[in-house]
Amino acid sequence: MSIILDHVNYIYSKGTNDEVKALDDVSFEIKDGDFVGLIGHTGSGKSTLVQHLDGLLKATSGHIYYNGEDIYDRDFDMRALRGKVGLVFQYPEHQLFEEDVFKDVCYGPRNMGLSEKEASLAAYSALKAVKLPDECFYVSPFELSGGQKRRAAIAGVLAMKPEVLVLDEPTAGLDPEGREEILDLMKELHDTRGITVILVSHSMEDVADYAHHIIVMEKGKVFMSGTPREIYSHIEELESIGLAAPKVTYIMHELKRRGFDVDTSITGVKEAVDSIIGAVWNA
Repeated sequence: MSIILDHVNYIYSKGTNDEVKALDDVSFEIKDGDFVGLIGHTGSGKSTLVQHLDGLLKATSGHIYYNGEDIYDRDFDMRALRGKVGLVFQYPEHQLFEEDVFKDVCYGPRNMGLSEKEASLAAYSALKAVKLPDECFYVSPFELSGGQKRRAAIAGVLAMKPEVLVLDEPTAGLDPEGREEILDLMKELHDTRGITVILVSHSMEDVADYAHHIIVMEKGKVFMSGTPREIYSHIEELESIGLAAPKVTYIMHELKRRGFDVDTSITGVKEAVDSIIGAVWNA
């Protein structure tokens, strides 16, 4: 499985006085089983971009290929694509609507044509996968906490057995513990089920800790693309567009400036601790 964007452009309100170019000649590939971080400021094009991946928005020009098929071909099955590329919105309230959580999670599988029994089994499996407590299954989704709502929204997508899971700011508004729980869940789904994960975030630390590859968006363009170490080695370029490296990267640079032989390309706390201990031990 791969997703390829080929010179994709998107213009809001095309042909009017309010015309805005939200995506500008965007090209990249997401490979099967990847864990991709998509970062950039508000208005950089992140959310617009991910809504193209499952066909919610159609590019003004350019092509998107899923498994080698152009999703804009006349005979392409867009409904099947939306089962394979699952999008979890930033605000779970935008996709939770049934009277109880279990019915809500059943909705996607039913809509795909599964029988009542098959949809129920898929919903149960998805709710257990996101570790939502059993006592939450038959309450209104709007009675859940913020973290529980996100788990329920993710379960609704997982129940359709997607190959790609796209999460738009899944930790927004959560406390540190809730944020870590959601991100650890994404890592577990990626590692155990082989699901390709695309994480949209403004948190440099979250992306550095979890993503294998990072795409930086700025003014609708791909500003930079690479591994976390590659991206965060360009601190000045990131700062020029109002972004920053993770805090630990700045700490490592400061320690290096003070004469400690540490690895300044490190982006994770555990690696940083090991590097600092080694530098102190050898000093």
